[in-house]
Amino acid sequence: MSVPSSLHDVFKTGGALAQAIEGFSERTQQLEMALAIESAIQENKQLVAEAGTGTGKTFAYLVPALLSGGKVIISTGTKTLQDQLFNRDLPNVRDALKVPVTVSMLKGRANYVCHYHLARASQEGRFASREDAQYLPIIQSFAENSPTGDKAELTTVPENATVWQQVTSTRDNCLGQECQYYKECFVMEARKQALAADVVVVNHHLFFADVMLRDEGVAELLPSANTVIFDEAHQLPEVAGLFFGEDISTSQLMELARDCMMLYLSIAKDCAALGDAVPVLEKACKDFRLVFQYEGSRMPVQKALALKKFETAFSDMQAALGQLNAVLDTQAARDPALEKCWQRGEALLAQLESWLKASNTNLVRWVEVFTQSVQLHATPLSVAESFGKQLNAQPRAWIFTSATLAVKSDFSHYIAQMGLHAAATGFWESPFDYGNQALLYAPANMPDPNSSAYTAAVAAVSLPVIQASRGRAFVLCTSLKAMREVHALLKEAFAEQGMEYPLLMQGESTRTELLDRFRTHGNAVLVGSQSFWEGVDVRGEALSAVIIDKLPFAPPDDPVLSARIDKMNEEGKNAFMEYQLPYSVITLKQGAGRLIRDEQDRGVLVICDPRLITKPYGRRIWQSLPPFKRTKELADVEAFFT
Repeated sequence: MSVPSSLHDVFKTGGALAQAIEGFSERTQQLEMALAIESAIQENKQLVAEAGTGTGKTFAYLVPALLSGGKVIISTGTKTLQDQLFNRDLPNVRDALKVPVTVSMLKGRANYVCHYHLARASQEGRFASREDAQYLPIIQSFAENSPTGDKAELTTVPENATVWQQVTSTRDNCLGQECQYYKECFVMEARKQALAADVVVVNHHLFFADVMLRDEGVAELLPSANTVIFDEAHQLPEVAGLFFGEDISTSQLMELARDCMMLYLSIAKDCAALGDAVPVLEKACKDFRLVFQYEGSRMPVQKALALKKFETAFSDMQAALGQLNAVLDTQAARDPALEKCWQRGEALLAQLESWLKASNTNLVRWVEVFTQSVQLHATPLSVAESFGKQLNAQPRAWIFTSATLAVKSDFSHYIAQMGLHAAATGFWESPFDYGNQALLYAPANMPDPNSSAYTAAVAAVSLPVIQASRGRAFVLCTSLKAMREVHALLKEAFAEQGMEYPLLMQGESTRTELLDRFRTHGNAVLVGSQSFWEGVDVRGEALSAVIIDKLPFAPPDDPVLSARIDKMNEEGKNAFMEYQLPYSVITLKQGAGRLIRDEQDRGVLVICDPRLITKPYGRRIWQSLPPFKRTKELADVEAFFT
């Protein structure tokens, strides 16, 4: 039997998957994609593959990967998808295929309880809240009985509880082999299992952190891997940019100060200079934050440097860190934890100096301001060259797959971003019947998206759609400001018109809790921004309308985008058509993809932005979406729901 025919047997009606997995049905697109991936694995080639919602891309790459006989790394976009793959999809496919494949999951070290920091937190007894103090014995019991130490398995302690910061380690504060608990370390055990496994599931952030930092274990995994598969690969350019760049945050300095104060109080009380140096650094970091007015702002380095007091505050912060380092240098020999803090301090001081000097001209320097901290970024204009070194290091297969990589089945934008010029491509449309299941509504007579009246117009257009769909809607906005305004306008209108649909907004609680409430209500309206554009799966009637306020172009004042546009224009390229428009299309496809999640789903997609109709590039955008039936008339929306 030839290998392709064995894949046919696996995916066909009555085949191995259908026999083992309830609800599995044969799909031509899934088999074709699996065959393409199998070919890439056998020939150590690169493949960029877009598979529309419902294709079953997870099984399409898992089957050839598990049958390949080599070591496979699968990298996912989120920890949620990572858990789903490891706990559900991989075991199901492995059992269906009856292959003796060992699988392992590796997460970043902050996901595992750290015995050293747990013991220290217990001894010191300093907690941010009464809840944190109550959670500690639960975590202690978990650490004593869990084989993995993965905090995702301890559901009784909320994922966002502040106590986790005290009982997990970071790359900065891990003591490594100097740690007295090294032999019991959950991170080391997960790493050991990953090295021995046939299939290892990681996430994009961990993959790139490890490739760059040679720290978390994937650096040891990658050389032995025959195949690397990236799911949700549309996220890679941004994630890779984070790790091929150079960033430093005042929060890292504050964490160092906090750890030093803990050590001063517990093991170095006789060193008064340490106790004196910590508050000086904390004050310098806070003063530096006060140089910037608004949270949420992003500015190029030139604008930041021109701010009054920037230079003085930056210099004071460097001096305070240098002063702390000098004290730590005198104490480092007395304890591994103090030595680690000294090493961290020296590394952070070097990073501050490097950012200010801007010795690497390939990096764009910019500043991001948060409520409590300032992040200093140095981001590469392109990750293609840096990533290319990984691609060509040794022969192996590289698979990149997502529901959103192409613009009208054209992959040139993604290929250029990632440097995948040798890659084959594959495009498989969704098997769903969008012509009958869904409607694309582009309301007429909308004002210019940049006008002051636009947000009110979005809310006004949304109301009759929400009435027609009887709630059951997402309203997705391209900015937090617009999200808050739309929410306020809808709340007011609901009260005036007696509409009793539950109205939820991103930020009111965690994404998971909001989605649970949305599903439970069955007729809710959720107003969200970036968090709800992707990675959200609401099947059935609970989500019957997705309303998008604007085409998701990256903000023109984004420092990295501005630099990329300038560079492309200097090279004689059309930055709008080659970069900005494809970025918008891929993001829009993610948002639109929330609507139809299975064969039974029905719904209306509303894109309020008039540029979809009025601009020449509008056609290119809607042609990149699934083949919705289209209308400009509200009456068609109302008829759809009757």
